Amino acid sequence: MTALTLILPIFGLVIVGWLASLSGLISERVGDGLSEYVFALAVPALIVATLTRPGLSGEIAWGFWASYFGGAALAWAAGSLIGRRTKGVDRRGAILHGFAASQSNTVFVGVPMIFQAYGEAGAFPLFMLLAVHLPLMMGAATFLIESEGGRPLGQRLKALGLVLAKNPIFLALLLGGAMKALGLSFSGIPKTLVDGLAGTASTCALIALGAGLTRYRVLHDLPGASIVAALKLGVHPLAVYLLAFHVFTMPPAYAGVATLFAAMPVGINAYLLAARYRTEQGLVAAAVLVSTLAAAATTVGWLLLLGRG
Repeated sequence: MTALTLILPIFGLVIVGWLASLSGLISERVGDGLSEYVFALAVPALIVATLTRPGLSGEIAWGFWASYFGGAALAWAAGSLIGRRTKGVDRRGAILHGFAASQSNTVFVGVPMIFQAYGEAGAFPLFMLLAVHLPLMMGAATFLIESEGGRPLGQRLKALGLVLAKNPIFLALLLGGAMKALGLSFSGIPKTLVDGLAGTASTCALIALGAGLTRYRVLHDLPGASIVAALKLGVHPLAVYLLAFHVFTMPPAYAGVATLFAAMPVGINAYLLAARYRTEQGLVAAAVLVSTLAAAATTVGWLLLLGRG
């Protein structure tokens, strides 16, 4: 499989969703509903189905975590520093600049892409990283933003707990991990139902992402969004690649998964946080769009570098 034959179907579905929404073939309401379905049902089902699959096992060395989150910390720090030095951006806004520069779109692009590139060899490190990535990154961003108002530590931790407790992806990771630890798996009709939902995750996620791109406006925030996108698509994966392949020791598939995970465009969670706290919404939304469009090209380069093209 060449890099282009891997990339084109994935980003082709994003374009299909974008054109369908742009032409009015599907309404904004349909796109929103599809996004909710993917986030609340399809991807959680995929996570549980994969984690409880017989034979899925492996061992994660600490270098794997250090490689990925070391690169994420570098991109976050750079994004926040640039944000702080940008006129009109407050402390919360700078935090969101950094978060967007290091928060990967794992649900809509990362999972389909990495499964295509690495198959079963990448399943275990992918979902282990997904399990840690979501609570750690969202938790750090929420904690830092909540600390802006000088709220007590207990209140900030409570706010973080509520965010995670309402997140279907996080709950699915907990359920799948618990079932795997107990040696439980689905069978019969429950397995058919879970597999049916899981089978729709990739296609629906990509169509939903494309449909959602039509609402973003980029011209006003293009300079700042381009900087965030460059950090996300360049600095983040480059740092992870250097750490995973040249500093720490791990299986090549694990290092490749970490690098591709970092090479994904800005995640929708960055926009959700910006909307929640009503700061830097335009820039973060533009960064999602710019990085998603640019990732169609940059991902080819990373796949070729990783020997998957």
